[in-house]
Amino acid sequence: MLLVIDVGNTNTVIGLLDGEKITNQWRIKTDRHKTEDEFGMMIDHLFRYHGLTFHLVEDVIISSVVPPIMYALEKMVATYFKKEAIVVGDYPIESYLNMRYPNPKEIGADRIVNAVGAIEAYGAPLIIIDFGTATTFCYIDEEASYVGGAILPGIRLSLEALYEKAAKLPKVEINHPKNTIGQSTVEAMQSGLYFGYVGQVDAMVTRFKEEGHSEAKVIATGGLSHLIADESRTIDVVDPMLTLKGLQSIYDKVKQQ
Repeated sequence: MLLVIDVGNTNTVIGLLDGEKITNQWRIKTDRHKTEDEFGMMIDHLFRYHGLTFHLVEDVIISSVVPPIMYALEKMVATYFKKEAIVVGDYPIESYLNMRYPNPKEIGADRIVNAVGAIEAYGAPLIIIDFGTATTFCYIDEEASYVGGAILPGIRLSLEALYEKAAKLPKVEINHPKNTIGQSTVEAMQSGLYFGYVGQVDAMVTRFKEEGHSEAKVIATGGLSHLIADESRTIDVVDPMLTLKGLQSIYDKVKQQ
């Protein structure tokens, strides 16, 4: 089986794949201060709960947007799984993703992995939206080449900034309000955050399609993708497993080289 680890700024997703089938998935808080032994024991607990052992893992692939965590993760893989981890970024991007981007090294591992997974699953052209700590938009043209994208603050980050910088505004939950016109401070904030963010997403997608001169399929992933897609007029598919699929695809391409 293939162990895949995707490290984001807020959460880390760990998955086990048997061929193309995702058999297990876990989401944990990203902690850049954990040691290799702490990572090893944590994964051991997750495995044991599901009746799994380290011996089932034949290989490991990691993508990360948090460089300080990589030493501990790679050492953990070597110590507990007796493997040398494949790390997205250690191989030329062009070997598994066509590029029209001027400087591919600038692209975060998360965006690369999502692009590979989406092209494999949905073809091209595509617009990929990942709702994480930041919300990222990636555009893939008709020839399945990575063209570029956009990055904006994630909805939770926007909420935290509003709460921290506006003294009289309370913390609120992110949900799908019934009405756009809020009749309390909490309702007004929830409306502004949710409908404002949905409008922002739809406006960005519209601009991407206009500049790309295509009716690209729009794929959403990440923690709040389902919530935003409920109201969005432009999101076609929500795929919460996209990153894990992308890691599996990159692993296959690397192994074929």
